[in-house]
Amino acid sequence: MKYDLISIGDVVTDAFIRIKDASVSCDINRAHCTLSMRFGDKIPYEFVEVVRAVGNSANAAVSGSRLGLTTAFISNLGSDQNGKDCIEELKRNNVGVEFIKTHEDGETNYHYVLWFEDERTILVKHHQYPYEFPSFEPPSWIYLSSLAENSIPYQHKVADFIRAHPETKLAFQPGTFQIKTSFQELKDIYALSEVFFCNVDEAKRILSVTGEIEILPLLMKMRGLGPKIVVITDGPKGAYAYDGSDAWFMPAYPDPKPPYERTGAGDAFASTFTTALAIGKSICEALMWAPINSMSVVQHIGAQKGLLGREELETYLKRAPESYLPRKLS
Repeated sequence: MKYDLISIGDVVTDAFIRIKDASVSCDINRAHCTLSMRFGDKIPYEFVEVVRAVGNSANAAVSGSRLGLTTAFISNLGSDQNGKDCIEELKRNNVGVEFIKTHEDGETNYHYVLWFEDERTILVKHHQYPYEFPSFEPPSWIYLSSLAENSIPYQHKVADFIRAHPETKLAFQPGTFQIKTSFQELKDIYALSEVFFCNVDEAKRILSVTGEIEILPLLMKMRGLGPKIVVITDGPKGAYAYDGSDAWFMPAYPDPKPPYERTGAGDAFASTFTTALAIGKSICEALMWAPINSMSVVQHIGAQKGLLGREELETYLKRAPESYLPRKLS
């Protein structure tokens, strides 16, 4: 089967632990904050909610599927019950699972999410699987995101595939270990990316920028690494896009009520933007689509429950305030 979008990355089960007996301390600019709980004590929690088959790339596959694309997911998991549950959840969301490899006696990634107020701190552990690149019909798009530290040779195989199939476009949303990896080790991925996503802090880390920097130079420096389109998000403040000629600012879509939990907002933005491009929308149209799914996701627990179908998304777009428009940067 020829898919519209094939997503590549690790998959995980998230256990959301809702806590209330804690405090947050931040510096004066709220750039660095710490979550504090009593050490050596018994800390009460409100409840736990387990969310299956998530992670940047899994979220992208589900997002694209709900918006009308045919999608599949390339990943690795263990033969444990968590792995089986992840497979069933992806099938329920109409995501192709034939490229997922199950490793006998292996474990499936399981993360613990400490959820306090509307933010979360995630305890992560990526199992290192023997990554193998499968054979498949070239899709219109490949979406590459979070992988474990031992995945560098595997990612070069993704780059080889893109070079061999120029009809396939690459969307790259680096995960934790990809951001920590030096640009030189992944320069082929950056250079081959049709569209690249990260937030402001991640862009600074990738580019080794210290101190303050204006957004336009940051966009230009990031595009200098190779991507044709660079998208940098800035949380509730909005997002920016740059294609080498024009740069735009896009405000956030108004929240109907205060965010419940922010996990997956960036994934929703990036995957929705990619899906919009995949169905032929312009950059400006994609910028108007993406914040709507982010807004919806933060009203729910986990990264996928709030992902919208196309009709729902377009209804929100029709109801948007007049100010909800991309604005060109000088």
